Amino acid sequence: MTHCDRRGFLGALSGIGVAAFGPRDCAAARDLPIQDPQGHADLKWDKAPCRYCGTGCGVEVGVKDGKVMAVRGDAASPVNQGLLCVKGYHLPAMLYGKDRLQYPMLRKDGKLERISWEQAIATIAERFGQALADKGPDGVAVYGSGQWTVFDGYAALKWVKGGMKSNNLDPNARLCMASAVMGFMTQFQSDEPMGCYEDLDVGQDFFLWGNNMAEMHPVLFSRMLENKRRNPGVRIVDIATRRTPTSDYADLYVEFEPGSDLALANGILHLLVAKGKVAESFVTENCVFKRGIEDLDKIGYGCFGEQAEKYTFADETKDATREDFVKFLADYTPEKVAAITGVPVQQIQALADMYGDAERRAVSMWCMGVNQHTRGTWMNNLITDIHLLTGKISRPGNNPFSLTGQPSACGTVREVGTLANRLPADMVVNNPEHRAKAEKLWGLQEGTINPKPGHHAVDMFRAFQRGDVVAMWIQTTNPWVTMPNLHRFDRKPGDGRFLVVSDIYPTPTTDVADLILPSAAWVEREGVFGNTERRTQQWNKMVEPPGEAREDAWQIVQVAKRMGMGNLFPWPEGDWHEPMFEEYRKFTLGIGKDLASYAELKSTRGMLWPVVDGKETRYRYAAGFDPYVKKAAGVHFYKAKGYGEKAAIWLRPYHPPAEVPDAQYPFWLCTGRVLEHWHTGSMTRRVKQLHQAAPRAYVEINRADATRLGIKTGDKVRLVSRRGKLELPAMVDGRGKPPAGSVFVPFFDEGLLVNRLTLDAMDNISKEPDYKKCAVAVERA
Repeated sequence: MTHCDRRGFLGALSGIGVAAFGPRDCAAARDLPIQDPQGHADLKWDKAPCRYCGTGCGVEVGVKDGKVMAVRGDAASPVNQGLLCVKGYHLPAMLYGKDRLQYPMLRKDGKLERISWEQAIATIAERFGQALADKGPDGVAVYGSGQWTVFDGYAALKWVKGGMKSNNLDPNARLCMASAVMGFMTQFQSDEPMGCYEDLDVGQDFFLWGNNMAEMHPVLFSRMLENKRRNPGVRIVDIATRRTPTSDYADLYVEFEPGSDLALANGILHLLVAKGKVAESFVTENCVFKRGIEDLDKIGYGCFGEQAEKYTFADETKDATREDFVKFLADYTPEKVAAITGVPVQQIQALADMYGDAERRAVSMWCMGVNQHTRGTWMNNLITDIHLLTGKISRPGNNPFSLTGQPSACGTVREVGTLANRLPADMVVNNPEHRAKAEKLWGLQEGTINPKPGHHAVDMFRAFQRGDVVAMWIQTTNPWVTMPNLHRFDRKPGDGRFLVVSDIYPTPTTDVADLILPSAAWVEREGVFGNTERRTQQWNKMVEPPGEAREDAWQIVQVAKRMGMGNLFPWPEGDWHEPMFEEYRKFTLGIGKDLASYAELKSTRGMLWPVVDGKETRYRYAAGFDPYVKKAAGVHFYKAKGYGEKAAIWLRPYHPPAEVPDAQYPFWLCTGRVLEHWHTGSMTRRVKQLHQAAPRAYVEINRADATRLGIKTGDKVRLVSRRGKLELPAMVDGRGKPPAGSVFVPFFDEGLLVNRLTLDAMDNISKEPDYKKCAVAVERA
């Protein structure tokens, strides 16, 4: 299977052909070839990025009679080159579920009643205004999304931080990629990867850390497999806690004890130093050494004692030396690391030898297994340390590369800055110069922007539950499925707090809302997303939304105007997308974050920033690629002003997980996604074919454990944690195969809420929850 071509891999994985699909009966259009425009003469086609994951696949959208009738992979897109995954091929049906939200609905006496937009806007303005009057800026909050367009995020940023003077703005992306943000920020003082998807085509050794890429990023994985088909010497290493479809394509499968990856990465670094595999001249010229607070008692996990209400730990950066680094690593011998991780000494040595081979190109890729981690930032640091120590960075096929789960977690959250401490283009609210720049561009008085960071996502919901936040607006996300330790956020509407939810379908989150607003989805509005490889992509509005649904940015702007903050949004009502984008773009120019103009984005399949003089940048910090690098050769980490324009190699120790199995709760529980569904399934579960393929959640259990407990596939199993219990069917020897003592449950099923079991432990720096490690008991139901 490792030598199949890209289409063969995607077909085998999804079980479908390459086709275009109609909005209701997707199977009816299976015979329409993806690159046969003559077969669609009656359709009007336009370009768009896919609505789902952070890969940013290009699709062509076919419209007839005001409806999206078909999609096909965009052969002109450099991302996917004409291919899509099973979810992408079924995109049209996502728009046409029978229960689309179409009108504003206000809950009165426990029942939802249809109201007008005028009433809805007035109600939000009144309740948020009252919250500001009663509690000040800390009393309001907006919880956004990596599914927001750039317009949605920028409108929210201006309204919350420039209008209400609050920093209680945070996204669901806090739950999935905040650790990657802080990894890049702590090492390069600038966010996002230096490489691009071309690394998949030219890399030679691929290290997949906690990343089931075959299911979660199948189009990108197919590019890697195509590289391997053309170049049989390419090697894929799957470093994971359970076998998945990715493992089937790997040359080496390395299984480690949950939470022990910190020790494994330090063990690799130890051997690189011990075996003389350090790129000495590169490190001397381009790197400094740093360390932070390492005392576990000072750091904690964000979920025990006082930290269970507010987790505000702040790291302290300290200078270190090469000698400190070598001394620190001396403790991570192969034998000690093997004892901690369960990885054989021979495999640890093999990993170090592969990374240390100066004649081969290495790409490390990771996603939620690394990021959703109580020391996720540290783990990001250590993976990048390996690349810095070996000089395998900022060159084609030589890069650390974090993958992203949402379509604009990069473009909207990370670049626009819709986080509790950030402003656009890597700026932060606690920096006076950054605040002054934003105030000037926004035409605000000096001192308008609050210098105090707001609540990060988990603490925001804790504050809402306590009543410290009394007015909250949630857009484009479903936290009453996704928040960890979900029990603590149970609520009934009408409790004195005010919750607004904007979405396209009813969800468990709309079930607890006081006011529900219908949103326009995907090509029902104009938009811009930014994907994992720094590619900014624009699309046009192609069809009208159902009923009175409106785009999220419009909703925010109307409320801001009603609250007397219309000066923040001075553009004409029907022509504001381009001027809004161009204002936002000013933040990025001249600092190495330069976005393409709106006109350039409209005429291309997206461009990789920084874009200077109309030319995109494939490799950041690299001479010959990055226009901000003036050196004739090598790299220049010019964004790291605080480090002397050098990258930081961090000393990060191993810490154990917050909760480990014991006699009462003897199994590890890991949660995640599946191929057929995207995140909480609020869109994909309404697509007939995807729902039929994976109708309910289940628990994967090891065959030996199943035999011992008398469990077979389909049997009802009860999982019990310290926080709750859940009954669901067992899956033995399915696509995923956990080792003995571990179970896995996907989180797409709103009827089987696995986050009622999970622990709200968090990363100490990024404040991203750890959904991958808690302890449960397993019983026959």
